[in-house]
Amino acid sequence: MKATSYKTGFYLKRREGSHITLRKENPFVQIVVPDHKELDRGTLRAIIRQSGLSVDEFVKLIAIDS
Repeated sequence: MKATSYKTGFYLKRREGSHITLRKENPFVQIVVPDHKELDRGTLRAIIRQSGLSVDEFVKLIAIDS
């Protein structure tokens, strides 16, 4: 996930407890991601939607990281 966030222009804004805040400046987007081993399907879809990526784009980025 870390490499994927950098490839899309996001950087680590802060880490509080079990949550990570990622930010992108242009256009401004801020996403809070739970730092858990597994995420619920709905939570993952919401994170992808908030990032401005399509599910297909996200899957391709994850495949490159693997």
